[in-house]
Amino acid sequence: MSVSSRDALRAALLYLLLSVLWLQFSGHLLSSFFDESNDLARWQLINGYVWALLSAALIFIARGRLLRLLGADAWLLHQREDRERLRQAAAVFDCTREGVLVSDRRGQIVHVNRAFIEITGYQREEVLGRQPSMFKSGHHTADFYQAMFDSLNTTGEWSGEIWNRRKCGEIYPQWQTIRAIRDDDGQLSHYVAVFSDISAIKDSEHELAHLAHHDPLTDLPNRLLFTDRAEQALASAQIHKRGCALLMVDLDHFKMINDSLGHNVGDRLLKAVAQRLQGMFGPGITLARLGGDEFAVLVESCGQPGQAAVLAQRIIDGVKQPFLMDENQLFINASIGISLFPSDALSAEQLLRNADTALFKAKSAGRDSYALYTEELTAHAQQRVEIAFELRRALEQQELRVFYQPVHDLASSRLVGVEALVRWEHPQRGLVSPGEFIPIAERTGLIAEIDAWVMQQACRQMCQWQAAGMELSFVAVNVSSRLFARRELYQQVAQVLHDTGLDPAYLELEVTESAVMEDPEVALEQMHRLRELGLRLAIDDFGTGYSSLLRLKRLPVQKLKIDQGFVAGLPWDEDDAAISRVIIALAQSMGMQVHAEGIEQVEQARFLLDQGCDLGQGYWFGRPVPAAQLEWGRAPQIH
Repeated sequence: MSVSSRDALRAALLYLLLSVLWLQFSGHLLSSFFDESNDLARWQLINGYVWALLSAALIFIARGRLLRLLGADAWLLHQREDRERLRQAAAVFDCTREGVLVSDRRGQIVHVNRAFIEITGYQREEVLGRQPSMFKSGHHTADFYQAMFDSLNTTGEWSGEIWNRRKCGEIYPQWQTIRAIRDDDGQLSHYVAVFSDISAIKDSEHELAHLAHHDPLTDLPNRLLFTDRAEQALASAQIHKRGCALLMVDLDHFKMINDSLGHNVGDRLLKAVAQRLQGMFGPGITLARLGGDEFAVLVESCGQPGQAAVLAQRIIDGVKQPFLMDENQLFINASIGISLFPSDALSAEQLLRNADTALFKAKSAGRDSYALYTEELTAHAQQRVEIAFELRRALEQQELRVFYQPVHDLASSRLVGVEALVRWEHPQRGLVSPGEFIPIAERTGLIAEIDAWVMQQACRQMCQWQAAGMELSFVAVNVSSRLFARRELYQQVAQVLHDTGLDPAYLELEVTESAVMEDPEVALEQMHRLRELGLRLAIDDFGTGYSSLLRLKRLPVQKLKIDQGFVAGLPWDEDDAAISRVIIALAQSMGMQVHAEGIEQVEQARFLLDQGCDLGQGYWFGRPVPAAQLEWGRAPQIH
């Protein structure tokens, strides 16, 4: 009880005591004036009534003073408790680890706590009086903030994850709760936002997600993530009508390394294998470790079994290279099973299962090899890989040859030029058919190197013929789409002409119609640059692609070659005859020469000559032969 309360209580008690004493004194005073007993009794009765009335009045007055005293003390106690609660709230406000921001009803910041300063990096004086929008990260749309204010207006609070910006510019995630504060009249007075920095939680979530989807040793995708990516790749492949391949790679006799050198060395070898495999692959290929010494490779665009087989052989050859461990070399081999979509499987699970089956076949066949899910594809792919391997060796060992097929003027039957054609003279198999190795060279990318080599040989041979007095108007060289698409083709051709000394006017480059139409604008630029060198350009296999006449008239070409597929039916097939007439008329109207290939009968040559075709080439005139065997006489007369 406070001092003022005790003083008031003493005063009230003293007042009550004085009142009682006065009543007793008044009774004695009255009794002294009356001696008779009756009068005395009468006055005692009156005195009793008076004393009772006065006592009741005095007690009522004292009771009122006591009640007022007790009410004042309770109010003082309530005030003291309120002050204590405010002190506690201020301590919590300032010491909590959550940031707290208070703004008035207009949104101006009026108070922040210490945690706010630590989390955001802003000092109090930098934010007081400003709007909370100063912390926006740009991570959220206007709809996000609209939904926040709608919730505050309807329910009085909002909670959720929000990304804001620190003073240093860093964007970070918060978990924030905002409440609208109203006064006794129900009017909005303040907003209170309490938030915590959840960056560490987010980082932990990302780390856990990474660990859940990646192999802890190699940091490659694990089976779960690989299966998910495979399903997505198959769905995309189905939409775009393309094939996929899955290669299951298993290291041969890896257990021996663990048993002999220890698991530490084995783990280091697995990491080294993973790094080497990653270095082999570009975009569109996913590498994963499925467990133990088993890896998986997903090729998202694989149209042919041969492509998967070539990749498998690359992996086998790459793994064979020694691994350096503590200055010691370790050697390991790999076996690979291949499954293809959609021919072998239509789901990721089935693709994995079939690849595993093919892997078992590869291991059963002696390991250090690959196998496709079907025997037929396996044999076919192996043959293609063998040819590709031998073709590389043929380039190195100079097994390729250039043969020349004569081109005659149909009107005079005079030899006017030759076409350079590559041949492969295999040391065991003899001459390999171009139809067997050219498609493989195109798929493996060797065709560009072969074309460049043929061009150099042909230019050099043309110079030798000119030195010997042989009169030829041109030597034609085929340019594959791969070589034609290279920006450096211009420099490459210029270098060949410089090295051989051939006048560019005697070199004719033949580009297929499909190669030109792949990217017409790039083709147009490439052709104009080549024409600047002074050489001739021809469109080969015309009529087999999808030419645009608008683009064709812009191309700086001097010749159209009618594909042998249209010549074969002449002159009896009406469709072939009609197409040939149209091509000849088109070329003549555009000021181009017309060159027909694949002529094997005199009737074909006669029909073409009657239609106005300029040049002819085919077995009727002469087969492709080495330069020394080329016949320089006139061809038999057509008429």
